[in-house]
Parts: sequence; C-alpha cells; structure tokens
Amino acid sequence: MENNTQHYQVIAYYFYTHIANAEEMVESHLKFCKSIGIRGRIYIAEEGINGTISGTVEACAIYMHELQSNPLFTGIEFKIDDYHQHAFNRIHVRYKKEIVHSGLRDPKEINPTIETGKHINGKEFAQLREQEDVVVIDVRSNYETRLGKFKNSVTLDIENFREFPQKVDELEQFKDKKVITVCTGGIKCEKASAYLLKRGFKDVYQLHNGIIGYAKETGGKDFDGSLYVFDGRVSVPINEVNPTPLANCAKCGTPTFRNLNCANVECNEQFNMCEACSEEMEGACSDTCKSHPRKREYNGTGYYTRPPVEELMQLK
Repeated sequence: MENNTQHYQVIAYYFYTHIANAEEMVESHLKFCKSIGIRGRIYIAEEGINGTISGTVEACAIYMHELQSNPLFTGIEFKIDDYHQHAFNRIHVRYKKEIVHSGLRDPKEINPTIETGKHINGKEFAQLREQEDVVVIDVRSNYETRLGKFKNSVTLDIENFREFPQKVDELEQFKDKKVITVCTGGIKCEKASAYLLKRGFKDVYQLHNGIIGYAKETGGKDFDGSLYVFDGRVSVPINEVNPTPLANCAKCGTPTFRNLNCANVECNEQFNMCEACSEEMEGACSDTCKSHPRKREYNGTGYYTRPPVEELMQLK
C-alpha cells in the first residue's frame, strides 16, 4: 500500500540524440532509478531515450534534474501529471535498437535530429486543423484510437507502430494537403512525419508534445473519448471543453471512456467495457475468458504487469 500522505507524479518524455554507449548506459541508469525510488519503463538506444516513470514529487524532481544536467539531453522536455500513487509496480530500463519500434532504423534514411515535420504547439494545432486543406493523421495503434481521437482525424488500422510505413500508401490522397501527425506524447510523430516527407509529402507538421501537451495547453477541445496510456492509469481524460465518449462497452453497448486488458492471461485482449460490466465480467472480455483457469483476479483497472517468467514458460 502506498503512503497516501505523499504526492506522486507520472512523467513521460523522449529525446532523440546519439548515445554512443547506449548498452552500457542501461545498467548505470537502472541503478540510479532504483536509488531514488523511480518506477516505470525506460528504453535506451543509440538514437536516444524514451520513458514513462512514476515516483514521489521529490524523486521525480531529482530524476528530471539528472537528465537535464546531462549534455546528451540538452533541451529535453517532460510531460508531468499528478497522481495519487505509483503508476508502475517496478522499474525496467532496457536497451533497444529503437526507442519506439518503427522499423525505420537507418539514420541515413530517417533521422529525427536532422529532419521532421514542422513542430506546432497546441494552440497552433487548434487553429490549423480548422482549415479546409488540413488533414490530421493519427499514427497510434487501433486499440488506442478506438478509445479516443480528434474529431475528423484519419486513423490507421494498425496494431503496432512498426506497421505505419506499410500504411502510407493509403495516405497518398493527402499528399498535396497540409498534413499534421498526432500521437500520445510526440515520439511516434518524429519518425512518422520524417517518413512522410521522405515519401514526397510536401507540407508536413507534427503536434509537439502530442495529445498530452495539447490537453495541457488548450483543455483538449474536440478530442473525443479518453487517451490510452501505457501505465497503471490505463486511460486519462483529455477533453475538459466538450468531452464525448467514443468507445462502446463490449457487453452492453453503452458509451464508455474505459479500456481494459482481458483478465485471462492467455487472452490479454485490449477491449472497452463500462465499469458495471467490468465488475460483472470480472475483467474478462467474454464468458469463456471469465471461466478460464488462468484468469487473473480483476483489479478494477484492467492493467496488469507482465506475468512472471515461470508462468510464461507454463503457457508455452
């Protein structure tokens, strides 16, 4: 049980930069995070760093200062939310070939430190998206856009961002328009906008600091539904101006802002379900999963940590 007299924060960030000793940095960074009580997921690659973490306000301040003091990360920005407890159960710091999996790894082809779409802030985005020749392209996965998206935005039926390059052919019709890419915090838009430029799109923009930044700056107007996040909160409200639920409960069909992972560890399907039905189904997406012997105890959120190694081995 967390000490509720303490105040916590959830912090999301990324930064593209060349890290020559990325694999060696993982061990020292993990040790540092453990020493100050930070939890979360952090990915480090030769192309930069990407993380979402949680901790006390004091621990988060120490963490942010550490990164800001490192010359490698000069100019790094953090998206900060207050929360009542840790949003993660443990800390993971891992080496990756990319800080977000896109398949666009060759820096000679796509390099966000050299060329991306023009960055625009939330207020600029709100004004630009009203123009007739502007198309907003959401580059997030389908389970994210089912839960929430901007009104009239173009979404792609992808399960993972690495599928984005194969979907660009579907966007050819927008090649002569002003195109704005949007995503959760901005990191996917860096490579998505750069790839669109490489494919011949002429006028490309990206929403700086993503949907999270837009909400903080504008109140989230015209974002329907809620925002899927990759931590214990599962989803967060975005629109304080004209909120409208986008998803429908998989059981009763009523509009809902909620997203869950199926409690059955062998299913783990992403789905939408209202709170009442979630309780009735014990966090399962179907009656079959509800009665499955490997169904996890429903925790009220639909967010579960990765099963232990020995459990994963039993599933094979």
